[in-house]
Amino acid sequence: MNNPLPAVGTLALLDVLSPFIPDEFINLRWPRRTRRPGRRSALSAAQLWRAHLLICLWPGRSFNAVQRALVEHRPLRHFSHLPNQASAPDVRMLHEFRSRLGPGGFRAINDHLTREILRVAPLREKTLALIDATDLPARTRDKKKPSGLECPPGSSRCTLAQAWTDPLFCWLQKTHIAPVD
Repeated sequence: MNNPLPAVGTLALLDVLSPFIPDEFINLRWPRRTRRPGRRSALSAAQLWRAHLLICLWPGRSFNAVQRALVEHRPLRHFSHLPNQASAPDVRMLHEFRSRLGPGGFRAINDHLTREILRVAPLREKTLALIDATDLPARTRDKKKPSGLECPPGSSRCTLAQAWTDPLFCWLQKTHIAPVD
């Protein structure tokens, strides 16, 4: 299988994906917030989205890890369009940006990205996509707390009726037979 994209977590992948990020669209849709007194200068929405995107594209899977990586690695700051170490967003800024966009904002950016990528993607004329919407039952037997009515794992008992009748059979076996004239 020929995969033209570099592996996730590499700088080569960031270089390939960077031109596709719609900075103008993001900045127009979510304009820069005005600077409040005593706070660091506000970053643009595109810079924050690029930093937020590093959670998926870089080995660090948390805001803390991404914030540390932005301070330590110049190529990550270059990808996020941050001029220096002091301009790296902190965890609070990333959380506020995520709540400011909400699910609808991320969906809008994703839709815009999808349209742009499909314009340049080498698709065939007859492309078919099927969505499998089959409902599968969740495997939760090992997640539930055992109640007194359930059979223990590895037991030969397998039904609720058998689990309920076993104590009755044990009680009948312990009864003593009395001779009757």
